[in-house]
Amino acid sequence: MHIASAAATTAGYAMPQLWRVLTKTGYFLGLSGAVGATATYATTVRPALRSAHRTAEDASVLRGRSAVFLAWSGVALSVAGYFQLAGRVARAGKGMPFGDALAPSAQWDFLRAPAAKGAWIAQGTVYLVQNAVLVVTAAALIALFRPAARRHADRIALTALPLALGVTLITAVPTTAPAGLDAWLNLLFDQAHIVSGVVWLGGLALLVALAGTRRRLGDGAGLLWADLWRRFGLLAMVCVGAVTVSGLWLSWRHVGGISQLWTTGYGLALLVKVLLVAGLVAAGAFNQFWLMPRIVRARAADDTASLLHLTLRHFPAVVWGEVVLGVAVLAVLPFISGSARTEAGSPKAVSSGTLFAGGAALTVALVASLYATARVSDALARRRPAAPATV
Repeated sequence: MHIASAAATTAGYAMPQLWRVLTKTGYFLGLSGAVGATATYATTVRPALRSAHRTAEDASVLRGRSAVFLAWSGVALSVAGYFQLAGRVARAGKGMPFGDALAPSAQWDFLRAPAAKGAWIAQGTVYLVQNAVLVVTAAALIALFRPAARRHADRIALTALPLALGVTLITAVPTTAPAGLDAWLNLLFDQAHIVSGVVWLGGLALLVALAGTRRRLGDGAGLLWADLWRRFGLLAMVCVGAVTVSGLWLSWRHVGGISQLWTTGYGLALLVKVLLVAGLVAAGAFNQFWLMPRIVRARAADDTASLLHLTLRHFPAVVWGEVVLGVAVLAVLPFISGSARTEAGSPKAVSSGTLFAGGAALTVALVASLYATARVSDALARRRPAAPATV
């Protein structure tokens, strides 16, 4: 509340209305479920359930829980999409009360509005296509509530994944030709930031939901879960890299100096988001450097009890904290509006060869650090615990 009050008193910053906060946060929660859960199912859950480390009973339990989670993700996406569309209608043109924007007739008029002068396609048409894809995606996922459809969960999830990605990617289609390279990069990095962020959060939420089945799993499920955490760790690492690189570009575009992080409303909201994401990264580092090595050692020692405890007790507890931090990040997003540069009267950001060279160097350094993280985690896993001292 103190930060929100400080932001509200910053010249040039407009606090978002409550309906804007709820619709934008809800929309990204819906995307996290649809995109993140389907991506994690395709890259992590499905391969693990086909490995030699699972029993048929454990695989059936986890596949069934995954199907239910995906089905509820479809419900969340459809509800969030409806309110997000109403929010767009309320902000369009001269604006209208949010309550009026909830009317289907107002939304239909918005979607059929003619193209602006100089545009190759109407903005409403772009949103019409987006919402049509959203409805198809949600319907495919909701179908998983039916037991008959769950027999085809793999096929449905793999079909829904590109459709769910399309829900956000379609909104990036420009209605006029972007003016220069920077404009194209803005579109690219904005979508990279969104997709990597929702895959990260949605994947965490799916695995937490699956961990809730531990009482129904066999004593040997630790092996399966060790594989699940390992696979998702690789996916999360890619997401961290993409979020970091895209976030640096977007921050440079809108923040003209470090001091603007605490002297502008945009900067304050961004600073809170950065701190929350840093908490997520710290939790991920704890998993990589403390939990994963212990899981690997327990697996090598064939310590079934310890493996089960680490993978289905300790690990999910940390991931629960990550989910809470991730939801907090989404709650902050509506407050990151406008530009710190505009509020502070700084000139617009203009790219240069020096900037691209520096960005390339930072990207290489980030990739190297993520690779080093994986190598250090492996080294810690191979290290034998110290033998107890003899008296």
